[in-house]
Amino acid sequence: MATASPAAGTRAPSAVRSTTERLRPVWHPSPNFGPRRNGLIPSLVVIHYTAMDGAGAALDRLCDPQAEVSAHYLIGADGTLWQMVREEDRAWHAGAGSWRGQADINSRSVGIELDNRGTHPFAEAQMAVLEHLLMDILHRWSIAPEGVIAHSDMAPGRKLDPGARFDWARLARLGLARPCPEKDPQPEGGDEPFAELARDAGYTGSEDPQSLLQALRLRFRPWARGPEDAADRAMVRALALDRDRPTT
Repeated sequence: MATASPAAGTRAPSAVRSTTERLRPVWHPSPNFGPRRNGLIPSLVVIHYTAMDGAGAALDRLCDPQAEVSAHYLIGADGTLWQMVREEDRAWHAGAGSWRGQADINSRSVGIELDNRGTHPFAEAQMAVLEHLLMDILHRWSIAPEGVIAHSDMAPGRKLDPGARFDWARLARLGLARPCPEKDPQPEGGDEPFAELARDAGYTGSEDPQSLLQALRLRFRPWARGPEDAADRAMVRALALDRDRPTT
């Protein structure tokens, strides 16, 4: 197993993110990891929610050899940060799916679990630590903000996390994620199939239009309901036109 020097854990000292204080995760090693395949290094960060009853339960599962799941990091609702797998290694967090036509997301990504069931907003202390952690990871691996994705982005229809209550717009304002539209874009013309536009926007993990619509709304229009509408098409078309931004 890979080794690392244990460090004392730290909790967010206040609701205000510090850009100078160094993060010091609690080292809690998981046996569920392996080498990154084909010489790959992280070019993505995948955000998850735990959907469990507390960080302790999630930590136990992510470190249980029988569960065969893990992540690089877990952030508790109170801002406590645990690290379970070295970033250089391949954690088992993403599962089946793809992003921009690239599979084996585990070998291409750093996985971050957030203690939340997806039913309520994410805590301020938790978000502050996430922002700090993302700044470090993006800098360390030269990952563009567009490389920070949801689990649901790479596995539409199979996964919903981090869900509609996650504040993607907040990350985008800090340059830590792909910009999110603050209001519905104006409808535009065009008759391209929705699935084709979604694929051009990076959503290659499914060909089912309804799963793709759900994934895109979770990320960019969590308030939207009902069948696909003109604002959905305008949004995904704008994202597709932005497809040349590098993430892998």
